[in-house]
Amino acid sequence: MDAAALIQALTERFPDAVRSSHAYRGDATIVVSREALLDLARALKGDAAFQMNFLMDLTAVDFSTFGKKPSSAFFASSGVAVRPSAELPDEHPWPGPPGVPNAAAALGAPPGPARFVVVYHFFSLPLKHRVRVEVPLEENDAEVDSVTSLWAGADWLEREVWDMFGIRFRGHANLKRILTYEQFVGHPLRKDYPVNKRQPLIGPDGHASDHS
Repeated sequence: MDAAALIQALTERFPDAVRSSHAYRGDATIVVSREALLDLARALKGDAAFQMNFLMDLTAVDFSTFGKKPSSAFFASSGVAVRPSAELPDEHPWPGPPGVPNAAAALGAPPGPARFVVVYHFFSLPLKHRVRVEVPLEENDAEVDSVTSLWAGADWLEREVWDMFGIRFRGHANLKRILTYEQFVGHPLRKDYPVNKRQPLIGPDGHASDHS
């Protein structure tokens, strides 16, 4: 299936779950509620029409500063630098933050109070098609179901998102830091993480030293 056909098939299969969609530059992208993620993921992997047996990537974006200052160009969720334009093809654009055109917001910032978006890139090895799934999360409830029961490779990817963004994954068997250490304070890829923050130095015994 091409991008448009994938979006249509998933929207028809999950009409109450798909909150937005676009096929900008041929990339099929759907935005879904977190409550529907596991059901949709099971269909993506198990349905003969999709066969998304490869989880290519799982990451997150912090949109807390998105649209807060003027910019002549920005990076949309497609991973491509684009300029705000009313011609970006989106069937269901979100109302973006102040000063950001709706079409631009449709490819970027999540709706309403959501601060984070968890992003999944799925690919079908047999059928050679792909889809991006985005799940918006609010700052005070940044938690979503783990997909490790479907794709074992999600294990370390979810741990990285937890470590870097502080987003929790329900059902993950070993959700602990993977790039930093357990005594690390904060989550470095959050936009409000202080650039010059000092962290405790941990000795060979696993305890903090007297210097930081």
